Amino acid sequence: MSDTIIIPTLAPVDRHAYNALVTGSAYLTRPSAGVLRLSDADRHDFLQRMTTNNIAILRPGQSAVTILTSPTARNLFVFTVVNRGEDLLLLPAPGQGQSLARHLRGQIFFMDKVKVEDLSEANARIRIMGPSAAQALAALGIEAASLAENDAIVQDKLIVVAQPQYEVPGYEVVVPIDHLTAASEALAASGAVAISDALYESRRVELGRPAPGSELVEEYTPLEAGLGWACAENKGCYTGQEIIARQITYDKVTKKLVGLRLDGPVALGSEVMIDGRPAGVVTSMALSPALDTPLALAIVKRQHNVPGVEAQIGEVTATIVELPFVA
Repeated sequence: MSDTIIIPTLAPVDRHAYNALVTGSAYLTRPSAGVLRLSDADRHDFLQRMTTNNIAILRPGQSAVTILTSPTARNLFVFTVVNRGEDLLLLPAPGQGQSLARHLRGQIFFMDKVKVEDLSEANARIRIMGPSAAQALAALGIEAASLAENDAIVQDKLIVVAQPQYEVPGYEVVVPIDHLTAASEALAASGAVAISDALYESRRVELGRPAPGSELVEEYTPLEAGLGWACAENKGCYTGQEIIARQITYDKVTKKLVGLRLDGPVALGSEVMIDGRPAGVVTSMALSPALDTPLALAIVKRQHNVPGVEAQIGEVTATIVELPFVA
């Protein structure tokens, strides 16, 4: 975590937008989220040897969330891989496109047939969420209702990925930057409601979903940060694989992502104290519109991460809660 102490602002909730997110359809525009392209013959093998998920089995029209880990199995980059047949598209976490591209280029050996291109200037992304998200996508000419988890379709210069398990559940849409305004207007005309980054963060915390820059950072392994499902156990070696395999095989995951119900706001990076001793760190915090109280995510040591345990974060009292906070 950063050394900077940040207490997120608990701004008043836009109830109309929140209701749309929970009961209808909502969208978040991500004009600078980033899109990378991997091409040439070794593109699959290149990602397979570095990241946690099984990229080799992806067929055209499929996607996977994968994690590029360090030799000590710490999270470096989390991103979505989309197999388009002729290439692989990578959807990095917002703000990490350039650093991911730079890192990947630094891992290309002289015999590797891999090209890394940054397509971010020409493309934007939109996250479409809510139980009516598939109907909202119809306004963009996309038939999404039949998409299974991690399916991807390419249509009319749009790329749509179904992601119910990653981030706030919904569809990640890649759209040409010069079509972003028209796409947003079409979504709004369909009844979908634009939401803010802050409201998105509130919903993410309510659902207990880890995020790059918060939980999915270099201080933790994927298993500690709640993204063990993105670590395939049926693939060959990759950077950090031996440590992750030992954590799984020998039950060596010593920390866990948990929820904290708070009686007041706390600073990101604050120590979670239990029985007077440091037990974990606050990684995210937001005001819950559903519960009307501040909530936090924290990564807490195994012996303490039990629902019902009380903790102290400065002057704030917290109770450990099983995730998600809300359905």
